Amino acid sequence: MPGEIAYGSLRLRLHLLDLNFLRALFRRAEPVELVLYSRPDCRLCEELKAELGRAKPSRPVQLREVNIAGDAELEERYGLSIPVLEIAGRVAFKGRMTASEFERKFDRLTRGSS
Repeated sequence: MPGEIAYGSLRLRLHLLDLNFLRALFRRAEPVELVLYSRPDCRLCEELKAELGRAKPSRPVQLREVNIAGDAELEERYGLSIPVLEIAGRVAFKGRMTASEFERKFDRLTRGSS
């Protein structure tokens, strides 16, 4: 049974099975929040950010950097482990990571969320 979908001024006639695919294709994916806990003059933190820059995540991301210096609670929690990277609210990496390791874990942690 044919259906019709509109996206802006584009109108397409399709079979019903294709409508869900196109709706998903045109839906804007919300960025996944990445939180990087670090401190100034942290060489490993800079390396991790460089690897993030090389990574090609499957969805848009938004990076928020948190400086733990001067925050007693964050220093206690992350002080010996920085850099610490959270993906969608879950600690994913401490210390080093590669772009490909990030991509694999990112896909695993964000599978099924939109």
